[in-house]
Amino acid sequence: MARRYDSRTTIFSPEGRLYQIEYAMEAISHAGTVLGVLATNGVVLAAEKKVTGKLLDLSEAKEGGYGGSGEKIFLLNSNVIGGVAGITADANSLVNYARSAAQQHLLNYNEDIPVELLAQRLCNLKQGYTQFGGLRPFGVSLLYAGYDPHYQFQLYHSDPSGNYSGWKATCIGANNGTAQSLLKQEYKDDITVEEAIGLVMRTMSKTMDSTTLGSEKLEFAVLTVDPVTKAPRAKIYRPAEIDALLVKHDLAKKDEDTEMKAA
Repeated sequence: MARRYDSRTTIFSPEGRLYQIEYAMEAISHAGTVLGVLATNGVVLAAEKKVTGKLLDLSEAKEGGYGGSGEKIFLLNSNVIGGVAGITADANSLVNYARSAAQQHLLNYNEDIPVELLAQRLCNLKQGYTQFGGLRPFGVSLLYAGYDPHYQFQLYHSDPSGNYSGWKATCIGANNGTAQSLLKQEYKDDITVEEAIGLVMRTMSKTMDSTTLGSEKLEFAVLTVDPVTKAPRAKIYRPAEIDALLVKHDLAKKDEDTEMKAA
């Protein structure tokens, strides 16, 4: 039945389904995991990198580029970090659109864009790609970790249909069902950033496809507020800092040679 109704984005099936959107969501479910946790004094994002290899030039990521490594976690504005799961090329297009929208708002109103408004802007664009002929939906979901003076710290998720929703903790990409169930068990409303970092690390270690956690497979970011200036402070971790965090939480990959000698 699906074959007759999935050739066009704009055609409903008799059951009232838009198959192209469902296929876009299926593409996301095979992408690297992105996990977000909202704390009382910040937001934590972590992501699994799928594109790894010894020959990749990672010099820019090591030096800590302004907007992230360019695969999973991006700085959308000074008060919003975005995590993406899905087709990276589509994600790059949406990230550029989000940055332009945020800067346009800053130019017009002389203040950072509210987090929900930025999510709405992107969702309006994504929804348009499900309604008009000759277009295909964006094959990407986003997590927005942000702060604004109106509603403090916020975590939003948007999908290819143009829907968005607010979350205390959520996960997109591969193994998101397992991660969601782990977060339900361990999440507390009064969780701090330090506890959230530990929760995110433990959850990622149990849900990632790779057997070992390391900076080459993991991206990490935290959004907090400066205690003095009260301005949002976004930090996208460099590989060395991620490795230090893994060691701190006893999740660093063990050296095989050391293990062999111990055995």
